[in-house]
Amino acid sequence: MLTFNTDKYKDLAPLLLRIGVGLIFIVAGWGKLNGIDGTAEFFGNIGIPLPVIMAWVVAIVEFVGGIMVLAGYRIQLPALLLAFTMLVAIITTKLGGDDVFRAMRLDLMLLLASLALMFIGSGSYSADSLLGKKES
Repeated sequence: MLTFNTDKYKDLAPLLLRIGVGLIFIVAGWGKLNGIDGTAEFFGNIGIPLPVIMAWVVAIVEFVGGIMVLAGYRIQLPALLLAFTMLVAIITTKLGGDDVFRAMRLDLMLLLASLALMFIGSGSYSADSLLGKKES
């Protein structure tokens, strides 16, 4: 049986979560920023109020928040905002179909991973750790 010293590697968990969550949101946010008119039109079509403003807000939260999460810099607020973004995405675009879980599984995983990062923080391998900052 393979045994693993989890105490020795526990600081890798937040890093691995940050890499996955951060990269996905950076790419998604960059795509929205480069197609902001289409994003605003889509938001309007699904009933999001103030679609142009909200397209910019979501694109910036995803892009900048993704960078902050990836770097491990003060991630509690961006992680919360990213989780909220995923909750809204699930409610507005994923519910009501034939196979709801299949439609929302990535969004749900990003929501839960973002919340996990909000609770556990940046970890040892992070900009916060390098700068000697503690999250409050």
